[in-house]
Amino acid sequence: MGFGLDGVEVGLLIVFFCLFGGILSGFPVAFAIGGAGIISFGIIASLDSAGLLIHHAIDTSSQAYRDLVGSGVRPDVVSVFRYPDLPRLAEPVFASGWETAIDRNISFIVNRMNERVLAGASIETLLAVLMFVLMGITLERSKIANDLLTTMARVFGPLPGGLAVSIVVVGAFLAASTGIVGATVVTMGLLALPTMLRNNYSPELATGVIAASGTLGQIIPPSIVIVLLGTLAGDLYSTAQETRAMEQGCSDALTYLGEPAVVSVGTLFQAALLPGIMLALLYALYAFGYAMLNPGKAPAVAMADSGNEPITRSESLTWFLAVPVALIGGAMLLGSIGLIGSQDITVSSFSDIGQTASLRTNVGAECQASMIELHGQEAWDAAAAEQQAINDAGGITESLRLSDDELAAAKAAKIAAAAPIGTGLTILMVLMGLTLAVGRGVSPSSDAKPLILGAIGVLLVALVDAVNIAPTTSPGWTVIMIAIPALLALYGCREAAVRCARNDLIRVVFPPLVLIIAVLGSILGGITNPTPAAALGAGGAIMLAAYRKLQDEGRSGKIIIWSTFAVLICILIGVNFDLRINQPKVSFETWVAFAFAYATYLYALFGLLYGCWVLFKGGVLSPIVRETAKVTSMVFTILIGSQLLNLVVISFGGEEYIQDFLKSYDNEVKVFLIVMVVLFFLGFVLDFLEIIYIVIPIVGPIIYGGSFDPKWVTIMIAVNLQTSFLTPPFGFALFYLRGVAPKEVTTGHIYRGVIPFVLIQVGGLALLYFFPVIVTIVPALIGG
Repeated sequence: MGFGLDGVEVGLLIVFFCLFGGILSGFPVAFAIGGAGIISFGIIASLDSAGLLIHHAIDTSSQAYRDLVGSGVRPDVVSVFRYPDLPRLAEPVFASGWETAIDRNISFIVNRMNERVLAGASIETLLAVLMFVLMGITLERSKIANDLLTTMARVFGPLPGGLAVSIVVVGAFLAASTGIVGATVVTMGLLALPTMLRNNYSPELATGVIAASGTLGQIIPPSIVIVLLGTLAGDLYSTAQETRAMEQGCSDALTYLGEPAVVSVGTLFQAALLPGIMLALLYALYAFGYAMLNPGKAPAVAMADSGNEPITRSESLTWFLAVPVALIGGAMLLGSIGLIGSQDITVSSFSDIGQTASLRTNVGAECQASMIELHGQEAWDAAAAEQQAINDAGGITESLRLSDDELAAAKAAKIAAAAPIGTGLTILMVLMGLTLAVGRGVSPSSDAKPLILGAIGVLLVALVDAVNIAPTTSPGWTVIMIAIPALLALYGCREAAVRCARNDLIRVVFPPLVLIIAVLGSILGGITNPTPAAALGAGGAIMLAAYRKLQDEGRSGKIIIWSTFAVLICILIGVNFDLRINQPKVSFETWVAFAFAYATYLYALFGLLYGCWVLFKGGVLSPIVRETAKVTSMVFTILIGSQLLNLVVISFGGEEYIQDFLKSYDNEVKVFLIVMVVLFFLGFVLDFLEIIYIVIPIVGPIIYGGSFDPKWVTIMIAVNLQTSFLTPPFGFALFYLRGVAPKEVTTGHIYRGVIPFVLIQVGGLALLYFFPVIVTIVPALIGG
């Protein structure tokens, strides 16, 4: 023991300095972490063997300790921080010797690698990292950022600070489509920084807004940070709540909490949506406010004319606001009065299980007291009354197989309650109506007849659905009856799409926007989990990049376009037809639908392979694959190295020591704030990956073991980690920007420029702290 420090404290300092030294050594971070673990273990083991590291633990055999436990204090809450006056016992930091510790570490590291890297339950979710990285790098190489920056500069340039606002908009857009900070910052630094400097923008504002906007990919979904945090948060929250429930005298977390102790990556994506948009708005407001106060440092810039057709204000309000609002609002109104809704008439062969009480009430006295303290006496009394009513009715009704008459009656009731117009067709009609409206709005002087015919087709589809199509109508007959009006509607939509393609803003924004909606919509809507959605995004990005490459080479991209339509047709067939051909009786209609679906699937696959071939021949695919492999390998290598470093900390009692320190504060708000402050300052010297895999597993059992919403805790951590890219001296976004900035932009400019955005980050954290509904409202509305 030295300088009055406990042996465990000295061990923690050795680990930190070895990690810090390894990062500064110039070795790749992925290998420096594992090396720091091995070196620090060797140093601590040597000092321990020499008798230089002494840990003063509480003497559990002392009379004072026995009296304390006898008074009702649980042994697990007794620590040197809570009860510093208890008798101490001097012992080595490796209680059983470093040889035993290294044996345990080797077995643990093998088990953890198997659980978290090779074959564990989280590996499927971690595969989403690979797909999102591939998606981001592919879109970055397809010059999407170049087009977006040029187009958005034309839109916002004439406003004070407009170029800075356009950077924020593009940063948010690229965050949702790429999610890779390095690629976004470098791309915007190369393309936008010289333009901003030429137009007399302050170097501080220009560099600050580029660096900050580039980090939005860490919070706006799909975010790699949230995927990695989510895989840890789920395990940490579940384990911590199970421990909490048993400490409160309950058998499990479900009984104590009244709900499952789970949190998924998809739910975290939902929770991150509004905070990400909020940060982007704060950045844009700061840029605009700075320009208003300092007009000479962020002047309005008149950009070159885009060549789009002039549109009056009344035409813009009509076709871009009034008509879309009328379409969406009308559909929602008709849905509220029952004219639009589900036409599903599927009936289960079994009856529903009886309703259970809101809380389990058949628990012991200690658990009951704990549950009343957590949920309140009113909630407990309500649950007890519900349980009593269930008992008086003979207990929970079990599920029973329905008779033929009961099945027929249930089906008839569903048919009678079905809405005249189906939800699926309504969504398609609204989308076609929006396409027609935008097509009219971007070119109001063009002939309106094709769009009018399309609108008539949309109305006829609705009329046929309401009059001639019943819930019992087969999908095949439905397609036949709406075929002619649908073709009329598609004719109008095709003409509207052609007109939209001539508009620079729509031509640039629409393709990646569709991809973002497809990926995020499937996750946020609960249709699929992040891994298949990430695969969809990667495939879509490859086809989008291939189409762009073909356009640059003056070649036709029809194969890519038709492949995209093939995917849509395949999805529509799958949603509306029963494609199970392994049933005892398969109708002719099902065989036809299956053949069409299989044909469109094969054509879509051909389009994807063709896109890969186009990129390969153009010399684009190989760099994409190499960069994806490099980034993904770095992530997984850091994961493995951090497990080794964590196990070193655990082996000499460091993890337990830190947790005992945090537990010594009875106020969980104070504990959470301490952790957030520590994470913030660690962001000055550590990357987000090191913090996620080294620090979060140590403090996670404490911050996820309280009463805070796990979604809110995770998003607060994610926003905090986002600042690690911006905080000097080791903010990675600053390094990326320094590498591409012109010579006249100094490191001092970059550091001074980013300070206001770091303060905005802190302000954003404060807003999330005081208004947690910003995080929880979207999952609550969607049902996540």
